[in-house]
Amino acid sequence: MPSPTPAAGRRGSTALAWFVALLALAAGGWFAWHGWQARSQRALEIEAQTTQRLGALEQRIDALRQDQRAQAQRLQQASSTNRVLRDELLGIGQRAALLEDSISALADPDRNGAQALRLDELELVLGLAQQRLRLAGDLDGARRGYALATSLLDGIHDPAWLGLRQALVQERSALEALGDDPRAIAAGRLQAFAASLPALPITTAARDDVTLPWWRRAFARIIDVRHADAAVAIEPGDRAAGLAALQLELTLAQAAVERRDRAGYRDALARAEGWTTRLWPDSPQLRERRARLRALRGLSLAIELPTLGTTLEQLRSMRAGTR
Repeated sequence: MPSPTPAAGRRGSTALAWFVALLALAAGGWFAWHGWQARSQRALEIEAQTTQRLGALEQRIDALRQDQRAQAQRLQQASSTNRVLRDELLGIGQRAALLEDSISALADPDRNGAQALRLDELELVLGLAQQRLRLAGDLDGARRGYALATSLLDGIHDPAWLGLRQALVQERSALEALGDDPRAIAAGRLQAFAASLPALPITTAARDDVTLPWWRRAFARIIDVRHADAAVAIEPGDRAAGLAALQLELTLAQAAVERRDRAGYRDALARAEGWTTRLWPDSPQLRERRARLRALRGLSLAIELPTLGTTLEQLRSMRAGTR
């Protein structure tokens, strides 16, 4: 056989080299892929461990929060318990003080049935006088009640009631200084105003103006010329209806005075003032009546006595302290 040539040997060596290179490349790719898979698996395991740790940490945080809330509730309950105990101790102390005061009052030789009965009567009279003034507005009845209370208190010679006697004198002086009842003053002035209305002139006096024509000056006292849209009621029927409405408003004002309803009283007088301008023409007398109406609207109907009831309150507090 003929021996192989050098070119064929070289081609065989090159193919072998390429085959070895391909094997090495495949082995390197396989090792690289295997390493990547290992790293990916490791990363997933680390991520899973991290997630587990975070979950465990959140559970611990939730447990700590629950413990904290439980501790806060326990502290609140303890605070409430301490407050209740403190209130009970204070109540026990107050009851002990009341027992001591009761024993001292029972042992007081000056405490007798006659004085207690007189104080009860004094408290009743002061209460009746105060309610008589506050509810019924009876100023004279309240003054008589305070005078009776003064005579009752004068029969008690215990120096411990000297402050109460001074308070009663001050309140009675303030009651005497009020003067007349504002309701009576308003009712009287309103009645006088109603009685003065018929004296108002129904027509204005004729004017002797030398600048007017002679025929107008000659017939001025015979013929009265008025505009058709005049505000003053001239017809008998209109005047009768207007006078009835005015009398109704004045009656409503009187009723509001009796109730001490200042808002209703002012509204009724405002409507009455409107009817005066509808029933009588402008004149000095009408302006004077309207000024009186405005003055009547400014009157106060309530009895203002800031010291009302101070003696009764002091008497009750003193009696509560001596019991």
